[in-house]
Amino acid sequence: MKARSLAFCLVLVLASPLPSWAGAFPADQPPPPQPPAEQPPPEEEAPPIYAEQVVVTASRVEQQLVNAPATVSVVTADVIASSPATNYAELLRSVPGMNITQISARDFNITMRGATSTLATSQLALLDGRSLYLDFFGFVAWDLLPVNPNELRQIEVIRGPASAVWGANALNGVINFISKTPRELHGDSLTISAGMFGRKVGNRGDDAGALFGVNGTHARAVNDRWAYKISAGGYSSDAFIRPAGTIPNGTGTQYPAFQNQGTRQPKVDGRLDYDDPDGRYRLTFSGGYAGTDGIIHTGIGPFDMERIGLGYGSMKYTRGAMRFSVFTNILSGDASALLAVGPTGQPIPFVFDTKTVDVEFGNVNTLGSRQVLTYGGNFRYNKFDLSIAPRGDNRSEYGAYVQDEFFLNDHVRLNVGARVDKFSVLDSAVFSPRTALILKPAADHSVRFSFNKAFRAPSLINNYLETTIINQLNLGLINPLFAGRVFNFPVNAVGNEALKEESTESYEIAYTGVIAKRATVTAAYYYTKGSDEIFFTQNGRYRAFAPPPGWTNALAPLPAATALGVLEVLPPACNPPLGPNCNTGGLPSQFTYLNLGEVKNKGVELGVDGAVSEALNVFVNYSYQFEPEPDFDLSEVNLPPQNRFNVGFNFTEGRFLGNAVVSYVGEARWQDVLDARFHGPTRSYTQVNGALGMRFAGGRIVTTIKAINLMDENIQSHIFGDILKRQVIGEVRISF
Repeated sequence: MKARSLAFCLVLVLASPLPSWAGAFPADQPPPPQPPAEQPPPEEEAPPIYAEQVVVTASRVEQQLVNAPATVSVVTADVIASSPATNYAELLRSVPGMNITQISARDFNITMRGATSTLATSQLALLDGRSLYLDFFGFVAWDLLPVNPNELRQIEVIRGPASAVWGANALNGVINFISKTPRELHGDSLTISAGMFGRKVGNRGDDAGALFGVNGTHARAVNDRWAYKISAGGYSSDAFIRPAGTIPNGTGTQYPAFQNQGTRQPKVDGRLDYDDPDGRYRLTFSGGYAGTDGIIHTGIGPFDMERIGLGYGSMKYTRGAMRFSVFTNILSGDASALLAVGPTGQPIPFVFDTKTVDVEFGNVNTLGSRQVLTYGGNFRYNKFDLSIAPRGDNRSEYGAYVQDEFFLNDHVRLNVGARVDKFSVLDSAVFSPRTALILKPAADHSVRFSFNKAFRAPSLINNYLETTIINQLNLGLINPLFAGRVFNFPVNAVGNEALKEESTESYEIAYTGVIAKRATVTAAYYYTKGSDEIFFTQNGRYRAFAPPPGWTNALAPLPAATALGVLEVLPPACNPPLGPNCNTGGLPSQFTYLNLGEVKNKGVELGVDGAVSEALNVFVNYSYQFEPEPDFDLSEVNLPPQNRFNVGFNFTEGRFLGNAVVSYVGEARWQDVLDARFHGPTRSYTQVNGALGMRFAGGRIVTTIKAINLMDENIQSHIFGDILKRQVIGEVRISF
């Protein structure tokens, strides 16, 4: 299922009657017999066989997509190969329910079924089951994947909570990158890409920016036992254009000026497989490194990452359905704040070194003919050295899960599972249950009713942040006599060791079916309730009896009593530039992380993936997310786009291949960078991406022209983010 198309093509296809033999067939049913040789050939070529996807991420066991106990989307190797995307986050844009923000040339964030942010913490990412989640800050750096796109077999996306089998941090979903084995990759390949993008908005901006990428892969099956692959690559991009002028939030605040940065991203990866000659087991050894630099945005403003690198090593042993694995992630880097300065007046530095070791075991057993039992567990240890969190130096966690799938009859399945996790920073163990009742009126149709509970543990920064930021106040906002004068006051940013885990309870009704053996149709309605959600929020303000240092001197020649009284006048006035509400407004003295209560979310997702012909595959999907319903001030949460729509196609025939996607994203609101002066909305936008390629030399050489934001719309996906203009890229891929 290559999955991509234009809307009108899809409507024509679905409106047309399809022969009953066109499309996918259940795994236990053979394909239809071919006509005898003496019969004349058919006038038209038979439609393609539509093979339903097999996924492993939903339950840690292989199963057809229609039987999965969770809503899963799959991005196939064909789509990856023809996509115009220059990064993995952009590649996932067309998945239903997916919210993506691009805030700089390298800084992407992804969240499903909820608003994303500058440091999205609720999404777990895996590479062949190895966690890519960065525990020290609680987010995923998508540019630190060490593999090249051509090495991926597929990307599986669980849309919804998944802690019952994957543990902490799978709060809103899981993205699992599944790579090809060295035997599947056998051969050599080289991909070179180069392009330009616009950096002019209105009457301002620079000349066009440039980007460049190169990837190479060498893989060999030495004999029936040993196989290996080595890959390397790099990507670089100039800085995008920053927004300028007044932030559209009614406060009159101007976008701050700072030196924007591009990015450089080297990577190298290796894998060695040993297959037992009797087929009893496989040993896999792998290791690699991915680096990046550029801008990362946080709650205390942007940081320039001068260097950051993630190295890893992994060993995996599989014997039948049993698996045992060990991996280590070693992350190091340093950065400096671009806006936030400390008491000395110098930019706040951020130096970090973290080491992670994870040991995991899992197995699958069949019990009789109607029961499949999956179980396992892991132990994880993190060692930290962070300059802005000096009191936190280590963390340990361990967990175990069990899942039982009952085949009650040919039309009813019941999936029941749970996991228990214990963190050294949490007082109690965390219980994450999952139940899914799957009704199958036919072999290729299912209706699922499910309940999931998932959680995210506080990150090290959440618990132990410890730094002081010098903030600035334009005194002209208080009294016109002081127009142009700026007062610097200190603000403490501290962690909270008493934080609880944040959790989500999710209820879902979903349908998955193969229609006329030609197209997969999905529909889902979900309702989630997030509890104890962790927010970085103001929890202190200066008062008349406790003013900031130098306050009375700053407002001279006003009488001292008047100068101090201003601090009492500001909060009740709820002055928008100084705070979002009357309880925490005024001049802030401290920010910290707090569990702020409950947030309810609900939404609808609809999608169709189908084959128009052997050459053309199409898709269309729509997601609607209702406005979040917190039991605290709405200004504390980001508001996601309520409407998202994607339509596209993937085409390959003879020497030609192509891909096009049109994505519409509704307006959103953001409040997660700096204080309320810098919060605000982003406009809706439509992004058109496309690629057109030709094959030469028997398919060994493929040249492609790719375009992102083809219509050159001024796209800003976060109120504080860069502006995305049109990108045009030329690519050559050579296979040896």
